[in-house]
Amino acid sequence: MSVKQVLIFDSGVGGLSVFAQVLKVNPNISYSYLFDNAYFPYGELDHDFLIQRITRLLVSFSEKQPVDLIVIACNSASTAALQALRARFSIPIVGVVPAIKPAAGMTKNGVIGLLATPATVNRTYTQELITQFAVSAQVLKIGSTELVKLAEQKLQGATVDKKQLQIILQPWLSLKEKPDTLVLGCTHFPLLKKEIAACFDNEVNLVDSGKAIAKRVNQLLGHNRAFDAISQHQAYYTKSFSSSKQHTALQSSFRNYGFTALKFYPQG
Repeated sequence: MSVKQVLIFDSGVGGLSVFAQVLKVNPNISYSYLFDNAYFPYGELDHDFLIQRITRLLVSFSEKQPVDLIVIACNSASTAALQALRARFSIPIVGVVPAIKPAAGMTKNGVIGLLATPATVNRTYTQELITQFAVSAQVLKIGSTELVKLAEQKLQGATVDKKQLQIILQPWLSLKEKPDTLVLGCTHFPLLKKEIAACFDNEVNLVDSGKAIAKRVNQLLGHNRAFDAISQHQAYYTKSFSSSKQHTALQSSFRNYGFTALKFYPQG
């Protein structure tokens, strides 16, 4: 039995939060991680351009590397391009969507905060999730690209600016009835879980899609016993970094997640 090959894809490092969950449930798989930092952040890109860019890049990668399943570990990419990608590929494509449904089941006070990129917050698909699963709750929304950048900077060795984080969350922090459940609707945001929770003086549940994605990968690929315990996971980026210090810090972060290499990938 051959080792299954899974590609985790994102515009940046946020997909590492999904990878960590997928790896826990599916350890006997070989992983590649491709992030398109040449066009980061995806949350600000045109819908049609995003579909074309992601499709071209993933087709190029899959022609060079064997891939059994692709995880689109980016909410902006998933809500925009998932349908087009599934039409283009014969292998399973697993996407992430905001965890509105589980959040609706967890909230005690009926106030849910959706924290995502501007694109995900404004997508029709997101509103459909709210209408379907959280119609009886009050769903507050913050769309932030700055928060995505803070997560990127954290994995590049920078200290998270708490004041900047509080400014982003201020619309909720100033409320008398604050959200008791936050949907982290961008895969970057679980990388800032502790920092986000620390901004609230009330207890908050932080919900993301990582565990659900891990379970879905397991359902599609099953349990593979053929994998050597010593992993050789590889990570790839599409744009060179502005400094060697930045590259070294990010390389260290990927190593902490179990990746043996961080390489440049020509954009195809």
